[in-house]
Amino acid sequence: MPTPTKGPRLGGSPAHERIMLANMSAQLFEHKSITTTLTRAKRLRPYAERLITFAKKGDLPARRKVQGLIAAKNRTNKAVVHELFTVIGPAMAERNGGYTRITKIGNRHGDNAPMAVIELIMDPISGKQAVVREAEQAAASAPAAPAESAPVEAVDPAATEEVTVAESQEAAAEIDAAVPTNEDGSAPAEATIKGNASSKKYHVPGSRWYDQTTAEVWFSTVEEAKAAGFEPAGGEAAQKMA
Repeated sequence: MPTPTKGPRLGGSPAHERIMLANMSAQLFEHKSITTTLTRAKRLRPYAERLITFAKKGDLPARRKVQGLIAAKNRTNKAVVHELFTVIGPAMAERNGGYTRITKIGNRHGDNAPMAVIELIMDPISGKQAVVREAEQAAASAPAAPAESAPVEAVDPAATEEVTVAESQEAAAEIDAAVPTNEDGSAPAEATIKGNASSKKYHVPGSRWYDQTTAEVWFSTVEEAKAAGFEPAGGEAAQKMA
């Protein structure tokens, strides 16, 4: 519900302000829209929406509360209370707030006070809006479904080594001075520099990505790697031999 702005009360005293708000809300419920100053419209909005909230409840205590606020000193407002509980309240049943709308209409001639029209929003909520709201409420209240993990297939290490060795031998056969991986999948003793045939990058022992890199081919020296067209991964500074 909108909070009234701070400042001087309407009419000067609290009692006068309560009477003004009660009369303006009664006129709003009777005519469905009224024209007043922008300051009064902003003060009236939370007061009127609070009364509409009571009307949506529709029980006897709520009716007595509203009658005490707007019909205690003015018996003619009892008909307005009946209109509020029988027509306006049921019309606002699908709304969770925002029962009124304030529209600025310019300044008043004479004192140049900003004027506005405050009106009730009696339009029914469209079906699309209702479906979207129900979907949002259902999504917020539904518990999170547990994530189903896909079954992990076991990989035969021997098959992986055979493919790796075969690929290494094939790549080494096409590259000058390149040494393939041993038949058992281990690194060759005479070559310690890892080479990646697809990216054309080489990694020296102790460099940043050496341990994470799977070598397709091996080189004995940096000069051999460069002669084969390989470049240092990350630049020369990142691939210096210790």
